[in-house]
Amino acid sequence: MFNGARILVAPLDWGLGHAARCVPIISRLIEQGAVPILGADAGPLELLRNEFPDLETVRIPGVNVRYSKGNSQLWSMTRQFPAMLRSVRAERALFDRMRHSLRLDAVVSDQRFGLRSADLPSVLITHQVFPFTPFAQRALRMLNRQQIERFERCWIMDEAETPGLAGELSHGQSVPSNARYIGTVSRMSPATGMRSESFVVVAVISGPEPQRTLLEHRVIEQMSALKGDHLIVLGQPESTRNERLGNLTIRAHMSGRELTEALLAAKLIVSRSGYTTLMDLDAIGRTALIIPTPGQPEQEYLAKLHASTGRFIVQQQGTLDLEAALALLPTEPSLVRASGPDLLEQALEDLASLLR
Repeated sequence: MFNGARILVAPLDWGLGHAARCVPIISRLIEQGAVPILGADAGPLELLRNEFPDLETVRIPGVNVRYSKGNSQLWSMTRQFPAMLRSVRAERALFDRMRHSLRLDAVVSDQRFGLRSADLPSVLITHQVFPFTPFAQRALRMLNRQQIERFERCWIMDEAETPGLAGELSHGQSVPSNARYIGTVSRMSPATGMRSESFVVVAVISGPEPQRTLLEHRVIEQMSALKGDHLIVLGQPESTRNERLGNLTIRAHMSGRELTEALLAAKLIVSRSGYTTLMDLDAIGRTALIIPTPGQPEQEYLAKLHASTGRFIVQQQGTLDLEAALALLPTEPSLVRASGPDLLEQALEDLASLLR
């Protein structure tokens, strides 16, 4: 369908979620005859290189966002907001320089607003059409919409029917006219083979520091006191850490297939309430204990939303209780949702038509 078109795929570098959810899109582009070029930095770039070692890569620096240790991120985000705006301008300048040397035919940007061009088909991937922010939410939502409308297409990673998986983040009365829903997208599948080794608790730790490490320490402390064998994945693809401490296996990173196998074989899954993680859990038909990053409005909203839907068990980081979560697990396994029309395939066909 794409006849060798060279398409830059560039995820935001706030944690690994944006890179992980680009994996199935990159795979589909390859299947349809495109030549993806991977653009990222640090951990996200390493994740994509591990998944696609034969693809061309380019380093696109981002902002090293850090959270505070407290339960509010307002001051932390306020201080870093000017750097985020500068990053968008820097991305735009870098893209203008690199697009010709990379011989690009199109760009698919996951939440990186600077990676677009009026001369190339430019697609923005997002689930945050109406983002929750710690300050000036109305003004920032207007700015977000303006940025979305500068792209030729916007792919919303959610079902069109409300509330979907993202609720008010992706559904509202004024969805941009260039947007289309592509369904929830995940690199995981329930058809993946089961591991020969299974764990009682599998915890996947992710997100900006220092909150990532704070959660890691809490989880390790409680896992060590629980009976059985447990696994913690640290979300650090640039590290080679792989060790066994008592009843706890610690892995710096796992490939998509390895992680899927581990999650399918776990009794209890523990993770942040990040949207990519929720899409992965939805894809494999599993519930989980989800823990929002303190002071992160999007994750706190998603946790509250799905506490009400009953799809996930929700706890706060400061009152984490793995034993209580184990007692709340349903007696019957979750069911994988029925598949609907292939909305991503339709979006890819539309992108191919733009190239033609």
